[in-house]
Amino acid sequence: MPGNRLKKDSILQGIEKSPSGIHGLDEISRGGLPKGRTTILCGGAGCGKTMIGLEFIVRGAMEFGEPGAVIAFEETPEEMTRNIASLGVDLQHLVQTKKLFMDHIYVEPAEIEETGEYDLEGLFIRLEHAVKSVGAKRVMLDTLEALFSGFQNAGILRAEVRRLFRWLKERGLTTIVTAERGDGTLTRHGLEEYVSDCVILLDHRIQDEISTCRMRIVKYRGAAHVADEVPFLIDEQGLSVLPISSMELQHRVSQERVGTGIADLDEMLEGKGYFRGSSVLVSGTAGSGKTTICSKFAEASCARGEKCLYVGLEESAEHVARNVRSVGIDLKTCAAKGLLLHEAWRPSQYGLETHLLRIHQIVEKLQPANVVIDPITSLLSGTSPLQAQSMLVRLIDFLKTRGITAVFTSLTRGDSSAENTDLGVSSLIDTWLVLRDIELNGERNRGMYVLKSRGMAHSNQLREFILGRDGVQLVPTYVGAGGVLTGSSRVVQEAVETAAALAREQEIEGRQRELQRRRDALDARIQSLRAEFAAEEEEMLKLINQGRAREDLLLTNRADMAQSRRVAANGSRLKAGAAKGTL
Repeated sequence: MPGNRLKKDSILQGIEKSPSGIHGLDEISRGGLPKGRTTILCGGAGCGKTMIGLEFIVRGAMEFGEPGAVIAFEETPEEMTRNIASLGVDLQHLVQTKKLFMDHIYVEPAEIEETGEYDLEGLFIRLEHAVKSVGAKRVMLDTLEALFSGFQNAGILRAEVRRLFRWLKERGLTTIVTAERGDGTLTRHGLEEYVSDCVILLDHRIQDEISTCRMRIVKYRGAAHVADEVPFLIDEQGLSVLPISSMELQHRVSQERVGTGIADLDEMLEGKGYFRGSSVLVSGTAGSGKTTICSKFAEASCARGEKCLYVGLEESAEHVARNVRSVGIDLKTCAAKGLLLHEAWRPSQYGLETHLLRIHQIVEKLQPANVVIDPITSLLSGTSPLQAQSMLVRLIDFLKTRGITAVFTSLTRGDSSAENTDLGVSSLIDTWLVLRDIELNGERNRGMYVLKSRGMAHSNQLREFILGRDGVQLVPTYVGAGGVLTGSSRVVQEAVETAAALAREQEIEGRQRELQRRRDALDARIQSLRAEFAAEEEEMLKLINQGRAREDLLLTNRADMAQSRRVAANGSRLKAGAAKGTL
């Protein structure tokens, strides 16, 4: 029972995978190619089968400590060495350090005559020697068709292919076999895809004179994988496959705010600017100032010490730097400090997927905090709106996943609504700034308003967008009975209102002076009355005091008189008594 449980647990773990080290390939294969098993790389001529196979072998030797063996049936080791040197890889160094063994088996169909039974025993011997020479863990066979090109017996071919793949699997060799695509089948003989464990189809297509390479995992036994077509690119950095993880809605959310570089615009966004990691769309007609807003944001980003990637799809870096210099924006200094990388190329230079992959590569290398794409509507040239929309959805998701603040510009046609985009990505945008033309009294002026800004309170005002040598300003427009006034009409109206305000102020000041004069006159009159009252009061008090003094004197005299009368009366009585006693 314990043994059965252990066996069951080992089965549930699934097959072991060998990481390729190739950007994006490990993501769509959910960890790499099947370890110890065979993978078929099939496709037409020029789609990159050999280069991808060699990169898998080289990265295994250099990054994962797994030596490799390459058996080629068409190119010699010298030719392969020169071809992959363009990727900056020195195969000869790997050969000398015993990390790589390369062998070329020459097969010429014209020199082969099919007689009797045919097998691959000779190939097995060469393979055995190659594997043992370096202790190889990874093997590449390029290409299998060349080995069977002189034989027509399908039964023998199927049997030998099975035996070859079994031989490789028994030795635990992770093998890549390149194969040419057949007519109606994945491979020319239609056999290899059935006996292999993993099949990757490469496609190189031309649409509207633009080349695009795509990859699809057609088959992967015992493992989950992404079955959709994904673009890939081979350049000096090797193979790059668009990571599908960027399409998952697992974006990090930040509460941090970053300034727009325009104080008036920050004021319209709660005085704080955009959310970090958000997507911003600036749309408007030609000449409305979209590039200026983006350049101001890039300059502000560098002023904060943050790296910024500016991708221009219409103007060169020199042209943009010269033009925005006229409004006080210095992008050259930002670039000289290493904080701004300004890349510029024509939309028709690559296909949509190549544009996307190139931006991926630059972002991975530069690790910017902010990205500007100017303008995204240029990507519509030579492709359908649906394809361009799909590409931009993946780009926006990719930047959001990495917490990068992205600013896009979109050109609006003069005959279309300002609140509409040809690419249909407005629902993915967090903040949408709309620039519009305002024509009045023979003038054309710029206006701006915030159509939406998720997660924050924002202004609903239409402001006039002014570009001058002093910088960028957003001034409130005049809204009156006649409508919205901008430009000279606004200046005239402001002058009229200023004069009217001055007249009202002067009238108020005049009334205030008259009021003060009356107040002063009243105060003076009151003071005069107070003085007059004081004099009269003093005179009255004096009279009152004199009256009181006379009254007091009269009372005193009366008292003295009464007193003297009493004394006199008493004296008379005494005299009368004395006289009576005498008698």
